[in-house]
Amino acid sequence: MDYAAAIDTALGRLHEEGRYRVFIDIERHCGEFPRARWRRPDGTTRDIVVWCGNDYLGMGQHPSVLAAMHAALDAGGAGSGGTRNISGTTVWHRALEAELADLHGKEAALLFTSAYVANDATLSTLPRLLPGLIIYSDALNHASMIEGIRRNGGARRIFRHNDVAHLRELMAADDPAAPKLVAFESVYSMDGDFAPLGPLCDAAAEFGALTYLDEVHAVGMYGPRGGGVAERDGLQGRIDLVNGTLAKAFGVMGGYVAASARMVDAIRSYAPGFIFTTSLPPAVAAGAAASVRHLKGDQARRELQQARARALKLRLRGLGLPFIDHGSHIVPVHVGDPVHCKLVSDRLLEDHGIYVQPINYPTVPRGTERLRFTPSPVHDGPMIEALVRALDGLWSRCALNRAQACA
Repeated sequence: MDYAAAIDTALGRLHEEGRYRVFIDIERHCGEFPRARWRRPDGTTRDIVVWCGNDYLGMGQHPSVLAAMHAALDAGGAGSGGTRNISGTTVWHRALEAELADLHGKEAALLFTSAYVANDATLSTLPRLLPGLIIYSDALNHASMIEGIRRNGGARRIFRHNDVAHLRELMAADDPAAPKLVAFESVYSMDGDFAPLGPLCDAAAEFGALTYLDEVHAVGMYGPRGGGVAERDGLQGRIDLVNGTLAKAFGVMGGYVAASARMVDAIRSYAPGFIFTTSLPPAVAAGAAASVRHLKGDQARRELQQARARALKLRLRGLGLPFIDHGSHIVPVHVGDPVHCKLVSDRLLEDHGIYVQPINYPTVPRGTERLRFTPSPVHDGPMIEALVRALDGLWSRCALNRAQACA
């Protein structure tokens, strides 16, 4: 086999379809986010405003987070020194897990290197703990959940997105005695829509199923202490396992699951993705703990973020631009073509110093390509106005609705 030719063919398909992904080099400067500096391939630079980051609340530059990381770095050094079972469990990891368990009203929490790993490791391990388990998964669940469910070797059912009636049909068709788990997200990141958590919990209870909630795009963002949509809706007690991230609203890195002490102990003891992975650096754990602790009492930051999102939506609506609004903090603007999506992204960057990555297949279905904006508390009024004016000019210039390219 000509391996090089096969690889070239695979890459060529991405280029032909207009969905080849290009990284851009960004220099972030503490205290200036969302402003940053873009370093072009030719070595020249340009000041930009980042509009597609997942540091939803700007906590990646918060003084209390940075102070905690510096202190832990000075005290404990760079790395953790091993897996949690060997030498990688430190006072900083324990403190963070205690903060997370408290955040979600659970007995315990377990840290992973990312929320992707936490989902994959947990969902692939549960059938070993619960023989015969059937997992019912929302059709739009994140790739990490899908991968974990696929790899677990157990039975799985896919219910239509947010369709509780379909979920009930699927559960009613299975053995009533079989162990069951319903897996869903609270905020779906590509459309920014919410799951009907109450009805999903009702359906799970009716059929004796456990509930597994991915709150990745909601932790820190919703609820009086930032516990997510389940906390906002008063449903934390009805969620058996919750997955979250430390890399979005909390502004650092890592993922976790929170549940009963018995469940967490079993996952800790059986999940290869936990057992065989070096733990987070102490400085990262310390910074994340400081961020979680701070956001439990900073409702004003959450409210300001929501105000910024509403302001952006109001201006987009006034111009008639095709954005999706489900009431969350995520603002997707529909383009519907990968080539045009990339063109608009490139023009925003080159001509206006606005950075937003195109979102193409397989992240979203073909024909639903979009630009996904994530306004934060530090995206001020002039930044919003500059973005809206740039989008308005590009929409007219590119005539996207008539499938014409940018001039």
